Amino acid sequence: MEDEVSSEPNRSPSLKQKAAELIASTKETYRSKPFSFWLLLLLSSAAMLTAFPASSLLSRLYYTNGGQSKWILSWTAVVGWPLPALLLLPLYLLGKASPTPLSLTLCFWYALLGLLSAADNLMYAWAYAYLPASTASLVAASSLAFSALFGRVIVKNRINLSSLNAIVVITAGVVIVALDSGSDRPPGVTARQYALGFVLYVLGSALHGLIFALSELVFVKVLGRRSFHVVLEQQAAVSLCAFAFTSAGLAATDGFGAMPREAAGFRHGESAYVNVIVWSAVTFQLGVLGGTGALFLASTVLAGVLNAVRVPLTSIAAVIWFHDPMSGFKILALLITVWGFASYMVGHSAAAKKTSSN
Repeated sequence: MEDEVSSEPNRSPSLKQKAAELIASTKETYRSKPFSFWLLLLLSSAAMLTAFPASSLLSRLYYTNGGQSKWILSWTAVVGWPLPALLLLPLYLLGKASPTPLSLTLCFWYALLGLLSAADNLMYAWAYAYLPASTASLVAASSLAFSALFGRVIVKNRINLSSLNAIVVITAGVVIVALDSGSDRPPGVTARQYALGFVLYVLGSALHGLIFALSELVFVKVLGRRSFHVVLEQQAAVSLCAFAFTSAGLAATDGFGAMPREAAGFRHGESAYVNVIVWSAVTFQLGVLGGTGALFLASTVLAGVLNAVRVPLTSIAAVIWFHDPMSGFKILALLITVWGFASYMVGHSAAAKKTSSN
């Protein structure tokens, strides 16, 4: 009888108890940071989860309506560099922040990140010419694996078993998409072009993860985590450098002269062409700014996870707006990607709870 009574407390907690523990843990986490922190993190995450899908859809819209230049599309990603600079002006004018002094080391990092960003944008521009938006978004989920890997190597971020499981699962989803390549190849795209687009998107995702890790390294080692305005400074400076590199490439390939010709032949007219170019520039800058803010406020891995969350959003939007084919394999890959994200979140919450209890 005593054994039965003593074993009573060892029963696993009920669902209600688990829910109460989760709510208590969430409240404790919320109280550990000021409201301004959560507001900035919410705005950064929202910008990343809305602007990046919109930018991806606009890239596909550019090609489906007559756009052809990869350099022009990659140029739209950086031509909006003044946007974060304009957001800095009120902070400077009100005296709430002062410009970070430029040094040779900081200029070197800005130039390097700008060059890498320009190369990354060009890879994505090439890939979008050959891949449907839904497929491209699924492949983009691989950036989580690269963000975690480079974050571990460069910034020494920890990778627990749940994070490793998420990486393996999402990578499996990308492999499934690759095996199903024949079901969604756009009209006029050869098998070789589709394979090239797939490879370039994977390489672009890898470079994207590297940029995230190097950006966090700059924040920690060079700039220091002082205030959110350094995020705006970094984004403006890096985008300006990327704009300079991309503009040079665009000029060398006569891309500026091709813009009026593309606008004249655009399916829905010149005004539609201008709208696609302008909104591509705005949405991409907002998305990158959101991602930079997420890694500044949290970590490289969280920015990679948010990058993975936009996958189902972009895929569903592409099916609705562009009628992209959604085969059983792609649905399976989408479910696996969501599963991988959930695995990371559960493991991250458990690890944070364990750390706080110690």
